Amino acid sequence: MERYSAEKIKQLLKLYFIMGSNNSKLSPEEVLTQALKGGITIFQYREKGENALSGKEKMELGKRLQQLCKEFSVPFIVNDDIDLALELDADGVHIGQDDETAEAVRAKIGAKILGVSAHSLEEVELAVRAGADYVGIGPIYHTNTKKDAKEVRGTALITDVRRQDVTIPIVGIGGITAANAAPVFHAGGDGVAVISEISGANQPYANTQSLLNALNIEA
Repeated sequence: MERYSAEKIKQLLKLYFIMGSNNSKLSPEEVLTQALKGGITIFQYREKGENALSGKEKMELGKRLQQLCKEFSVPFIVNDDIDLALELDADGVHIGQDDETAEAVRAKIGAKILGVSAHSLEEVELAVRAGADYVGIGPIYHTNTKKDAKEVRGTALITDVRRQDVTIPIVGIGGITAANAAPVFHAGGDGVAVISEISGANQPYANTQSLLNALNIEA
């Protein structure tokens, strides 16, 4: 398996949906199905926090969500849990600054997609050197989804990264909606990542479509 090109990663990051069982208003399977039909370009299984599944239940839900992604040819990424990602043969892994090092994860996952959360220019540069395929930068706006979220950064860090001629693909995350997504791209981002804007919606399909329209992407 060859690593994805940076250009391909940029395309995949356009509308990045992240969800676990504890932040979906409808069943996770129903939410993901609607989001896939609506046009998300990549999905991350993030089973963390209060009332999150573990063990066999976490694995079984992961399998079901992964199968849905396969039906739509959308990459399936696992948050943080390297062993689960390898057992499911996921398309990639996303890690934070408090997780295993990017170098160690890259050694384990080979050519699979590796995403790293970054909150400073230094963390972005370290991720690049470690072989990350993309970085997630945020929170762009205020968010209630992640209880451990850092202070709101706006799009300033994305702008700073691009001013340093760092070309790694970037996805912005944190409080992003159809109404405020555009500045992420204007700053030099390649995509937006959302959780509650889709997972907490009564009509996930409609919200996904609204996001796509805001990004001027054809579903």
